[in-house]
Amino acid sequence: MVDTTRLTQAVDHFADRLRAAPQSRLQRGAAAEALALAREMTRRAQLAEEPGVEPREMPDAGMFAVADQITVAVHDFALVLVSEADVSEALELVAEAQKRAGV
Repeated sequence: MVDTTRLTQAVDHFADRLRAAPQSRLQRGAAAEALALAREMTRRAQLAEEPGVEPREMPDAGMFAVADQITVAVHDFALVLVSEADVSEALELVAEAQKRAGV
């Protein structure tokens, strides 16, 4: 089992920043970036859990729900990670999304 503490802490921080962001920032792209991250993490988790099955897309639950969506998606993905390299790659994805989101 790999240590995913850094990953879950990073996504929790990103989610907290989204929750604290003004609506205008969410509308200018922060929510879209977070949703894209949640969808990618969900896709990766589904592929790891059910190889060969077409992944389902996480729905858009609205800009005020994206913080919860990334939290759930990344925490779920963390459960199926098998190597430190996977953790590092996921951390990079979270950092890049947060940077693009501007929060």
